[in-house]
Amino acid sequence: MSQAAHPATKAGAATGFVRELSLFDSTMIVVGSMIGSGIFIVAADITRQTGSAGGLLLAWVITGFLTLAAALSYGELAAMMPHAGGQYVYLRESYSPLWGFLYGWTLFLVIQTGTIAAVAVGFARYLGVVAPQVSATRWIIPPLRLSARYAVSLSLQQLVGVALILLLTWVNMRGLHLGKIVQNTFTSAKTLALAGLILLGVFWGRNAAAVHANFASLWALHSPNTIQPGADFLRRFVPVVSAASGAFGIAVAFGVAQVGSLFSADAWNNITFTAGEVKNPRRDVPLSLAAGTGIVIVLYVLANLAYLLTLPIAQIQSAPDDRVASASLGVIFGGAGAAIMALAIMVSTFGCANGLILAGSRVYYAMARDNLFFRSIGRLNRHHVPSKGLVLQGAWAAFLVLMRTRTVNPATGKVTYGNLYSDLLDYVVFAVLIFYVLTIAGLFRLRRSKPDAERPYRAFGYPVVPVLYIAAALVIMSVLLLYKTQTAWPGLVIVLCGVPVYWFWRSRGTGASES
Repeated sequence: MSQAAHPATKAGAATGFVRELSLFDSTMIVVGSMIGSGIFIVAADITRQTGSAGGLLLAWVITGFLTLAAALSYGELAAMMPHAGGQYVYLRESYSPLWGFLYGWTLFLVIQTGTIAAVAVGFARYLGVVAPQVSATRWIIPPLRLSARYAVSLSLQQLVGVALILLLTWVNMRGLHLGKIVQNTFTSAKTLALAGLILLGVFWGRNAAAVHANFASLWALHSPNTIQPGADFLRRFVPVVSAASGAFGIAVAFGVAQVGSLFSADAWNNITFTAGEVKNPRRDVPLSLAAGTGIVIVLYVLANLAYLLTLPIAQIQSAPDDRVASASLGVIFGGAGAAIMALAIMVSTFGCANGLILAGSRVYYAMARDNLFFRSIGRLNRHHVPSKGLVLQGAWAAFLVLMRTRTVNPATGKVTYGNLYSDLLDYVVFAVLIFYVLTIAGLFRLRRSKPDAERPYRAFGYPVVPVLYIAAALVIMSVLLLYKTQTAWPGLVIVLCGVPVYWFWRSRGTGASES
């Protein structure tokens, strides 16, 4: 791929990136990075928290508002600073290099790589539905104990997950053109598959028992979960609640439920990481943020409506392994429904992993150019992509796939193994909200500190919409601190551990090559 074959704008030529992403390509990155496997499973937990059909739909409406409000606010920042690195750059310019680094550090350590690991293993898990030999317990290397709490293993399922990461890393090292073809193909396919699920549920799967159970009394409660304070010391001050506990209990239930829905709708900001490769970034990045998030949120709300039309809420709450979409298709196709859904989710997770792998490396590139990461990460290969950043990201994501958590039942002595990336992603939901709030608050700082800066797009509904997002996010964060304490505070610790790392990189003073 040469500069002659793919003309770059002046801004693109300055760094060596090729501006090849159109508005359609950019929108496909937004949509493809958002739709993974979450939409097919999290409805079960949301209904257990909110306890009603109306609660399930309202939880997604809240998620939709938050996601769209954030995306519309980010559009102004994207139009102002159409550079590789996206949100890292926004935080750096709004506050200081430290805040940009803390975001990039957390992104590399957990957010992007942990999500890549989770999506890759999700692909392997659903491959196991149609190819049972791809099993989590078919060991190549049985779990090897590293400590009381951690182990390492390699099952056939893990091997498939690692292979997927390595394959897509190699594809994206071959250049943006190939990466975007994969992205556009699989995103189009999974968007059609999700639309097909909706149409089947609404028109063919709808049954009278489900409609009556869910819509005769939309807000009737069905065994909502009891939500305990997240730490023993809080029990003296924070009550045990549920969605049946009145206004405070309802607020807590919806706050806790947002963990699943917000995570399922996350990664919409990945297009900002690749702004240095968008043909017309000042126009197309804001437009793709608005269009992509809008498309996904509409599909998500309609998908949950389809679940409610095919399954009584009790069946949604108790779906085997939380596979609500599979149960919904089972109503229509019987035993074949699980296999059909598995194939759809494999397409979805393949495209999601590609989008995450493509975009994430651009943040590490921007950090290296600021002397805050390994020097070699700040160089592009002959295909005009940060190949060493892609390799490092892929290696760390693969490592997270192989690492296991280890739990011993004190009564029986039985050892069970979990996934380290799963725990890490639980930890960073709180941290992700911190960075979103800081980035959107940066709008107000930049309006004051750089009033004359070029703003081709101004945030929709400013200042009301950004303020509403910040207020709602702070409420959810407060709920998580009180009721999900064991996962909220480690996320904060992961972020703060980046402070000494930042000063280490600053003290090295080794700049990235300008070549």
